Amino acid sequence: MTLPLVIVLLVVLAAEFVNGWNDAPNAIATVISTRVLSPFQALAMAAILNIVGALVSGSAVAFTIGTEIVKIEAIGLPVVAASALSIAAWGTIATLYGLPISISHGLLAGLVGAAAVTAGTDALLWEGWQKVIIGLGFSTLLGFVLALVLMTAIYWAFRAMPRILVGHVFGRLQMLSAAFMAFSHGGNDGQKFMGVFTLALVLGGVLPTFHIPLWVIFLCGTTMGVGTFVGGWRVIRTMGFGLTKLEPLHGFVAETSAASAIQIASHFGIPLSTTHTINTAIMGVGATRRLSAVRWGVTGQIVLTWLLTFPVCGVLGFLFAWVLQPILS
Repeated sequence: MTLPLVIVLLVVLAAEFVNGWNDAPNAIATVISTRVLSPFQALAMAAILNIVGALVSGSAVAFTIGTEIVKIEAIGLPVVAASALSIAAWGTIATLYGLPISISHGLLAGLVGAAAVTAGTDALLWEGWQKVIIGLGFSTLLGFVLALVLMTAIYWAFRAMPRILVGHVFGRLQMLSAAFMAFSHGGNDGQKFMGVFTLALVLGGVLPTFHIPLWVIFLCGTTMGVGTFVGGWRVIRTMGFGLTKLEPLHGFVAETSAASAIQIASHFGIPLSTTHTINTAIMGVGATRRLSAVRWGVTGQIVLTWLLTFPVCGVLGFLFAWVLQPILS
């Protein structure tokens, strides 16, 4: 491996760490806020199952990110480094302010901005961007609708059961739903950086064709798991306590709904925002009680951060690529 390639790979791993750091609340914020698991238990479980999900969920999403978003022959290592740097920078800032962002959208926007410097918009591939658009629908609508429907069905099915007993039953079940969410997160979000890491290996001449070696899966999955274990505590507070008041039943429904949507997307190689999915699922749970149960002020801040992610990371990707082009080429 050349020195420029090693530098790029380290930058990708740094972005993967930030991915786990900011996205840790996706799997554990609800299970912590309902006090079903202690913070340490929840972080350890999420870290382990993030790695397991990345190892056993296939590589369909990784192939989408690595081969269907931009033309491999039109870009170089500076584009990969710039896109990873953009999400590492924006993700760190958002985490410090306690705001969950879409790592997926930031990564994709960074790729677009960086590719514009070296290859222009002609380097973009419509096939992959179709999946991105579908993923946007999955993350913003499917999580909300599934949570709304599941919550309504459970309310009806358990309407005669004492509230204390319902809390006890779903307190146990939420351990499973949190594990399902962590596993699903690893299976979708973990693959994105595996795709970028492998893309760098192809561009650096280490791999003759795009295929994901087992060591890449393990390295990226473990890096994300470490980031998850560190945890973004301010983001956890925002998601677990800021959006709506959660009980074990609500946490179970939000996690199950979001994880199901993520699993469907991963099966079809659709990269989606796990952050958007769990947040909209939490909103769906809150909306079944009454619309005022959702703290729309906090929700507005989160949505604004989501909207800013694309342009901010796009501009950062462009600037980083402009700086790195003469250094890494």
